[in-house]
Amino acid sequence: MSKAQATSADSAPSHNQLDTKAQAWSALFSEPMSDLVKRYTSSVFFDKRLWQADIAGSLAHAEMLAAQGIIGAEDYASIQRGMAQITSEIESGAFEWRLDLEDVHLNIEARLTQLVGDAGKRLHTGRSRNDQVATDVRLWLRGEIDLIGDLLKELQVSLVDVAEQNVEVILPGFTHLQVAQPVSFGHHMLAYVEMFKRDAERMADVRRRTNVLPLGSAALAGTTYPLDRERVAKTLGMVDANGSPVVCQNSLDAVSDRDFAIEFTAAASLCMVHVSRLSEELIIWMSQNFGFIKIADRFTTGSSIMPQKKNPDVPELARGKTGRVVGHLMGLITLMKGQPLAYNKDNQEDKEPLFDTVDTLKDTLRIFAEMVGGQLNPATGKKEGGITVNAQAMEQAALKGYATATDLADYLVKKGLPFRDAHETVAHAVKAATTHACDLSELPLTVLQGFHPAIEKDVYECLSLRGSLNARNTLGGTAPAQVRAQLARHRARLA
Repeated sequence: MSKAQATSADSAPSHNQLDTKAQAWSALFSEPMSDLVKRYTSSVFFDKRLWQADIAGSLAHAEMLAAQGIIGAEDYASIQRGMAQITSEIESGAFEWRLDLEDVHLNIEARLTQLVGDAGKRLHTGRSRNDQVATDVRLWLRGEIDLIGDLLKELQVSLVDVAEQNVEVILPGFTHLQVAQPVSFGHHMLAYVEMFKRDAERMADVRRRTNVLPLGSAALAGTTYPLDRERVAKTLGMVDANGSPVVCQNSLDAVSDRDFAIEFTAAASLCMVHVSRLSEELIIWMSQNFGFIKIADRFTTGSSIMPQKKNPDVPELARGKTGRVVGHLMGLITLMKGQPLAYNKDNQEDKEPLFDTVDTLKDTLRIFAEMVGGQLNPATGKKEGGITVNAQAMEQAALKGYATATDLADYLVKKGLPFRDAHETVAHAVKAATTHACDLSELPLTVLQGFHPAIEKDVYECLSLRGSLNARNTLGGTAPAQVRAQLARHRARLA
């Protein structure tokens, strides 16, 4: 037995003391914790979802302790065997989660000690629950970010599918919710693809800062044991793009930092804001006053009193859940703002908002990918359902707001007028069209020439919705040729 082992064994409580006394620190105290305090301070019934990360971190720590000669090979083998049984018990539902053991860490440690005796007690050598929980949350969140990245990709693909089917469909583009200029509906959908692309990039960036190892920082000051923290980092995949281990460099910061959780929740909040903006448009477009789209029935509900209603509950609820996620961000920021170094019990409150943010974002992205793009029909190999577009209603709406007024101004500029003069001239033309209750394209040539003699009969091409659309053939523009180029770019990126 090594000196470290002997010290650990001599100072350790009896075989089942951790389990029977419930708390690892109970020898210092003269009375048991009250049941009220147990319930108030316990986190096991929400942090038990960290069990896989806790076991993975413990096994990596144990492997390093054995490699460093801090525990023996037999102890390491016993820990592996015990953790394998605990994994089986948790997966089968046979594991007993105990409130009096407070959290996921002590529940697993107590069970391990029951199964393998002193080897289970030696596992905690060189670490604290402070660096243990920080490691667990980082490991768990890393995996969740990977899943969210996949869901963001699925949603982007769904949006690209809809865009590709509607490149030539004309939608009134709005500013201030007033008809502004005609745009391709496909172009409009690709705007959301760009948003969710940035969200995926932000998540990848958050993952990089999350994937850093705190373990080995112990309670706050490091440890006297000769740990190889970089070995643990490599075992857990906490490495940079070059495969080099990434380890927290300051023990105080390592155990108390929750920037990664806040940063993730900020990125999730922004992603939900993008979902909420899309939701708002879907809700507006689905209303009878617009009638631009239909959403598949399985994503809508009816009214208990009005039989004619189809309510867009999914987009509405997503819009509401955005406030929930943004609220979690505010809660986490407030949680951290007054904490002195190092670890404080306040940090137990980081998990529920973080967990709920992850769950809400994943559920929302998953349902939106299907609601927008439809569901794959195994028989045809094609997606069905999702959003159905009413192209005629969109085009008719685009004709109502003098959407080609800017095109007439551009036409006059090309005839030699300064833009400001052209702008003023077109304003008079719009006023005349309003008086006659007609579109600019319906004004006779003689009337248009009364506003400026340079106007000729070729003006009607630029005053048409299709002509306006085709004319914006610059990078990032709404011309169908540009939209198809963007579709090809996104298809290649998402392949």
